[in-house]
Amino acid sequence: MSLLKKCFAECLGTFVLVVFGCGTAAALKCSGTDPNAAYLMTALTFGLVIVAMAYSVGNVSGCHINPAVSIGMLCCGKMTVTEFFAYIASQFVGGILGGLVLFGLLPGSGYGANGLYNNNVWASLLVEIILTFVFVFAIIGVTSKKQFGSVAGIVIGLTLTLIHIFGIHFTGTSVNPARSFGPAIFAGGESFTNVWVFIVAPLVGGALAALVYKLFDNPVEKEEEAATASAAAPAAPAKTSSRPSGGNRKKKRR
Repeated sequence: MSLLKKCFAECLGTFVLVVFGCGTAAALKCSGTDPNAAYLMTALTFGLVIVAMAYSVGNVSGCHINPAVSIGMLCCGKMTVTEFFAYIASQFVGGILGGLVLFGLLPGSGYGANGLYNNNVWASLLVEIILTFVFVFAIIGVTSKKQFGSVAGIVIGLTLTLIHIFGIHFTGTSVNPARSFGPAIFAGGESFTNVWVFIVAPLVGGALAALVYKLFDNPVEKEEEAATASAAAPAAPAKTSSRPSGGNRKKKRR
């Protein structure tokens, strides 16, 4: 798959995430201080978008649609530096386009932009690092083994739902710089002033998740699994000659 197609998939996936996820939060006026139906619906929407996109564009780009995921994959050696920066650019473009759509549909709503917890930068940084760490750690874990491939999208979507159920109260839950940057541009004010928190913290959390996962990663075990899979593969059938044997070619003399 060409890098251009992968970038388009990342842009599209991030666009959908912002429009539906942030759009739901804005339309329902989800508030972190009021644990009502809007709170739960917002969390579910973000998770369901990930499930939908994972099974739509996952076979094209891996469905990162999040710079924090991409930096985790880079640290794990699962993508090149060139791919990383191309993915990041595509994700931010998708986030901005998503924010633009919300700006047209929901003027003056806040567009689902994130906010500091109790106006405390350090507390907000810590919360976002922890949330992103858990999210990216789960992603790396479930995508590291082929046998989990069929359920990876569901696991990742449910994990993001879990992250939102806990995190909306604190920061609105970003765990995604592109998701935060797009809406913040159009929300302006403090949302844009503080957006750096929701760019830096997820990137740190994603990188930490990759580094910690590598501590649990066992290359010897991977080699054993590969050897077992190779041994279990059916052996190629031996080639047989279509020519008759010498004995059969002999004719009886009269």
